[in-house]
Amino acid sequence: MRLLAQGRAPDLVAAVPARARQTLVREVLLCCDGVPVIFAHTTLSTVGRGRLNRWLARLGSRSLGSLLFAYPGFCRGAIECTRLDRRDPLYRAALAALPPGSTLPPQLWARRSTHALGGQQVSVCEVFLPAIQALAS
Repeated sequence: MRLLAQGRAPDLVAAVPARARQTLVREVLLCCDGVPVIFAHTTLSTVGRGRLNRWLARLGSRSLGSLLFAYPGFCRGAIECTRLDRRDPLYRAALAALPPGSTLPPQLWARRSTHALGGQQVSVCEVFLPAIQALAS
């Protein structure tokens, strides 16, 4: 896992305009044998305080999964799947995370789910990069 960015930023998938939301955004690239297979975009509202704000701020280069699946209090919401194309901000962010000169197919699959703990909710969107198909074969 490679941490690409973490801090306050607009949410690329928010239905509410970015200026109306205060959001902590974390972006990582998950690799297998050094090859990028998933671009992950995680968001957490920073309106209000809670354990998730502190935990995510201190996560550093550890994977979010190490937190979500190790702590028994999390409740996972429904998983939504979609295809992204070059017009989508997440598609463009995934491409920007790859080494210079990399290309992507016209469409990518992505999934999003939420994980709730108390009154807070973290949203995780994973964009599946082409190399992941080779792992599934």
